[in-house]
Amino acid sequence: MWFIFALLSAVFAALTSILAKVGIDGVNSNLATAIRTVVVVIMAWGMVFLTRTQSGISSISRKSWLFLILSGLATGASWLCYYRALQIGDASKVVPIDKLSVVITLILAFVFLHEQFTIKSIIGCLFIGAGTLFMVL
Repeated sequence: MWFIFALLSAVFAALTSILAKVGIDGVNSNLATAIRTVVVVIMAWGMVFLTRTQSGISSISRKSWLFLILSGLATGASWLCYYRALQIGDASKVVPIDKLSVVITLILAFVFLHEQFTIKSIIGCLFIGAGTLFMVL
């Protein structure tokens, strides 16, 4: 089931890029990011209440709060940078560079989460990196 959700995530991320590129025309990138964020907040909290999971908020540990807040800050910084890049660059070049996050995530997962780095993941990282450079140069 995780694969289906991951694939849907990729499809929606692709739609996000195309829709954002059209919608950001003539709009300040920070304002566009703020509008997008409000929509995401409403949608996320809507799902919390729809699935009736709001009672779980009181059981979240301090550590989880800290890392969720840090993750939110990283997401915000990513979105602000992404929208600015999308506003001044071609989507066909911005998006592949943004997807280098796959390579960076694998490296960070190896260093900080002590996840396994297999020969397959190393080769995959090299191909993603090389493919990205090939696409944007």
